[in-house]
Amino acid sequence: METAEDRYDQLTDRIAALYDEGLQQVALDLLDAAEPDLAPWAAELAHLRACLLGSLGESTEALATLQRASDAGGWWDEGILTEDDDLAALQYLPAFQSIVATSRSRRITRHDPPLIQLPQATAGGVVVALHGAGQRGGHAMRDWAGVLELGYVLVGVESSQLMSPMYRTWPDPVEAAADIARALDQLPAELRELPVIAAGFSAGGRVAVNWAVSADPVPVSGAVVLAPALRELPEQAQGPLSPASIVIGTEDDLLEVVDGAEQRLTKLGFTVERVPGLGHEIPQDFAARLADLLPSCG
Repeated sequence: METAEDRYDQLTDRIAALYDEGLQQVALDLLDAAEPDLAPWAAELAHLRACLLGSLGESTEALATLQRASDAGGWWDEGILTEDDDLAALQYLPAFQSIVATSRSRRITRHDPPLIQLPQATAGGVVVALHGAGQRGGHAMRDWAGVLELGYVLVGVESSQLMSPMYRTWPDPVEAAADIARALDQLPAELRELPVIAAGFSAGGRVAVNWAVSADPVPVSGAVVLAPALRELPEQAQGPLSPASIVIGTEDDLLEVVDGAEQRLTKLGFTVERVPGLGHEIPQDFAARLADLLPSCG
């Protein structure tokens, strides 16, 4: 059954595609037609609207959009407001600076418990899945559900780092490690001794790679990662990893970064699999691919 979150995801994906095509006005019309049940994402949608308006040179309306959302309790990470080219014309306006200051005072972190699902068979391992930017733990549980058939416990960890009231991602590696450690501490005692596989998509994939290589907060047996938004990599792995796989589409904008880091990734023990024609998304046949990426432990 389709949820409000599903519709929000579909809307924002479509708006991003329209923006890339230079069809900002079509995207604005879609926002005008957004359903009332998307109200929990009001701040996120307001930011999208402001960026679309700003890209069209409609700075006055962009500022008014942010002001209305701020007056209703919305807020955004300072960098989202001050480092976006679409909002550059607003930067020195006193009203905009007031929105930035108000947002700074409202920003919070939120520590939610991990999501845990057990396989039908006796568990032989734990896959800890980290969501992408703008997603939540439920996305990771959906995307990595195929590991349950292989005998793994699936644990979805939510980042505590919010960029706006509903937008989570993993900008700070120290906080990311703390989130993972907190989630592992909440596992039932009988699961804590099982081998752990680090997994993740996009920003969560970057965190999974760094976790696997650095063994921070705890060592893992291996890592399976989708389309990681890589940044700086550690110089060497703290131990052998098996499996150690990265899957990325040939049409993914992040492929260039992965290609540039492939020699280092290979040195760290990773192999890179490129999926022809796939963009920055989960492969439709990912559940089937997992059987090749992960050893069955059921």
